[in-house]
Amino acid sequence: MTQSRQSQVSLNDTPYYHCISRCVRRAFLCGEDKYTGRSFAHRRQWVIERMHYLASVFNLDICAYAVLSNHYHIVLHVNEHENSLLSNKAVCERWRRLYSVPILVERWLSQQSISVAENKMALEIVNRWRDRLVDISWFMRCLNEFIARKANKEDECFGRFWEGRFKSQALLDEEALLTCMAYVDLNPIRAKMSESVESSEYTSVYERIHGIAHTGEKSDRYYFTKKPLFAFLDKEHEVNQHGIPFSFIDYLELVDWSGRILREDKRGLIPSAHPRLLNVLNLDSDTWLSLASRFGKDYQGAVGSLEELALFASHTGKKWIASKNQLPRLH
Repeated sequence: MTQSRQSQVSLNDTPYYHCISRCVRRAFLCGEDKYTGRSFAHRRQWVIERMHYLASVFNLDICAYAVLSNHYHIVLHVNEHENSLLSNKAVCERWRRLYSVPILVERWLSQQSISVAENKMALEIVNRWRDRLVDISWFMRCLNEFIARKANKEDECFGRFWEGRFKSQALLDEEALLTCMAYVDLNPIRAKMSESVESSEYTSVYERIHGIAHTGEKSDRYYFTKKPLFAFLDKEHEVNQHGIPFSFIDYLELVDWSGRILREDKRGLIPSAHPRLLNVLNLDSDTWLSLASRFGKDYQGAVGSLEELALFASHTGKKWIASKNQLPRLH
C-alpha cells in the first residue's frame, strides 16, 4: 500500500533524506537505445544542472547524487533554519524563478494599496511558498517534471517518463548518512560504468574531486549562482557551521578504498589499516563493505538505530519500520 509522503518525512527526527527516481522508457533516462543506437547520455547533464538550479531556489542542500542510465539518486539536507531567516520578499523572488506570481502578490510586493483581507490572503500565499521551499516533494516535482517535459520534446512523444512516485528514505544518524552517501557515490563502480572513484562522472564525489566551478549560469528566465554541494566539516568547525560532520579527505579515502574492493573483476587488497572513518563509525571492514554495496536493497523507509527508528515511527504514525530487522548489521 502506498504511504503518504508525510509518513515518510519527519524533520523532527532528521533533516537528511535519500531519494530515488526511475525512468520507464525503453531508451532509459540517459542510456543508449539498443534498437536505434541513439545515445541519451547528454540527459545526465540536464539532471545535474537542474538539481543545482533547484538547490539555489529551495532551502535544500545536495549532499550526494549519482545519475545512471535509467535512474538517479540524490541525498538532500533540509535547511529549516535558513528558510526561517528568509524575508517574505525573498521567498517571493525565489518562487518567481519557478512559477508565475499571482497579481494579488505582485500588488502586495509593489506596496500598492490593498485591503486588509487582500493583505492577509497575500501573506497566506507567501507562507505556503515558504513551506514549499523546504518540501522534498516539491523539489522532486520541479526536477522530474522539467526533465520529463524536456525528454518528451526531444523524443517527440507524450506520456509517462518516470516510474510513479520517487522513493524516499530517512537517514536518522551520521552512520546512516555516511553509508548512504558512499552507496550513492559508488553506484557507477558497482554498475561497472567506471573503474575508479575519480573517473565516476555524474556523481557528487566526482564533482567534489575535480572542483567543478559553481559559476553563474543563465536559465531560461534568470541568471543564478550555483549553490555548492553541502560541505564536509572537520569536528572543530561543527559548532559554528552547517555541514556534514566529517572531513572530505577521510570520506574520500573511505569511498576510494570501498570502490577498489567492490569491483567484482578487480578485487584489490584490503589494507592492513582500514580507513579512519570506520574507526569513528565503529564498523569493521566486512560490515561496511556489505552496507556500502547493498544499502538500497536492505533498508526501506528509514535507517538508524532502534531508538531513532522508534521515535521516527511514532512521529510519522507508524507502528514499526520495515528495515528494523537489518539494523544489527549497521549497529
